[in-house]
Amino acid sequence: QLQASGGGLVQPGGSLRLSCAVSGFTSDEDAIAWFRQAPGKEREGVSCISISDGSTYYAGSVKGRFTISRDNAKNTVYLLMNALKPEDTAVYYCAAGEPFVPVATMKALFPPDFDSWGKGTLVTVSS
Repeated sequence: QLQASGGGLVQPGGSLRLSCAVSGFTSDEDAIAWFRQAPGKEREGVSCISISDGSTYYAGSVKGRFTISRDNAKNTVYLLMNALKPEDTAVYYCAAGEPFVPVATMKALFPPDFDSWGKGTLVTVSS
């Protein structure tokens, strides 16, 4: 099971840190990813981290602004979001899975690669 939290309302340029608490993790689900979905848009892959080796992936739209990290002792994955923009407004979901492509060489995130999903947390970037 996955539980995302930490969403809220923030002004443009501000920061938020999302958390994804993971329980019942299996060895077949090495990757934890963050996706987001804005109203009227398709779900978009944002970032991903390998639990075993810590390698990371970022979508071009967030690279340099977002940082994904893990705390294996707390079974939690974080997404630190800096320099937030109105276009970052969306419901953010965390998901677990075993992508076909290793995280270290990822070029994109695909929702079907992830079979465990948590409920989303809403991030609103607005002045």
